[in-house]
Amino acid sequence: MGKERDKEERAMKLIILDRDGVINHDSPDFIKSPAEWIPIPGSLEAIARLNQAGYRVVVATNQSGIARGLFDIATLNAIHAKLHAAAQLVGADIDAIFFCPHAAIDGCDCRKPKSGMFEEIGKRFKVNLKGVPTVGDSLRDLQAGFNRGCTPYLVLTGKGETTQATGGLPPGTQVFPDLAAMVTAFLKPGSPSSAASGTTGAQPA
Repeated sequence: MGKERDKEERAMKLIILDRDGVINHDSPDFIKSPAEWIPIPGSLEAIARLNQAGYRVVVATNQSGIARGLFDIATLNAIHAKLHAAAQLVGADIDAIFFCPHAAIDGCDCRKPKSGMFEEIGKRFKVNLKGVPTVGDSLRDLQAGFNRGCTPYLVLTGKGETTQATGGLPPGTQVFPDLAAMVTAFLKPGSPSSAASGTTGAQPA
């Protein structure tokens, strides 16, 4: 049993996605209800393609709207239930959603750009995050993953265009119009991303 588990961990391929602005349309007023959660065209299908290529997809998202009193945990769970249901309709599966409910003034370790959520993901899935791809639309998304050794990808949906224009991206950040384009390039046979993905995040922590 132990050897089989070790083999499974070595074979695991993981990718970490931000939520708002990557999977679904973002809003300056926060996504406060299931009705406001609207997927970006092609994003869920892109997750399905990642699944088909053997990737386990995990979401890491700041949700300070909880600390601000804009919505509660029950509402966030309902939003994520809609996300999971919409994903399943196109054959996509999201393994887990990690979220930070705190505001910036709370000084927690989980709110991006801090890396607490990424550390928890590494522990949960028993993987070293070195080289694991992480996709975001804001600088803090990329910094949180990069600081744990992840390979950063910026998408230009959500806040992505502003993030690119502001600059200061982590070294090696690759930029794509949206998640669908990122996944197409990432999974393309012979691409640097695809070649590297066979071993990234595969070693037990």
